[in-house]
Amino acid sequence: MTHADSSAASIGLYPFDARGVAKRFRHAAIFGALAALEPGETMRFYNDHDPLPLLAQIEAHFGSRVTIAYVARAPGEIIIDFGIA
Repeated sequence: MTHADSSAASIGLYPFDARGVAKRFRHAAIFGALAALEPGETMRFYNDHDPLPLLAQIEAHFGSRVTIAYVARAPGEIIIDFGIA
């Protein structure tokens, strides 16, 4: 864990870089990471494309327990904060 990661974790913000996860494991890893979050914590998600089908799956599975907020939405650089209520 880097200093930046430990600082983020101390405020309940956990990075998840999907670009480094094999495609066949990606959705399972994302759902597992979201399920591990405690109320008030946030997963900052990094990806190279806008994961619209994944967002629909997350909303269907977690419902109102998860908030979805784009931090960046540029081609090749997607950053989304997933918060747990």
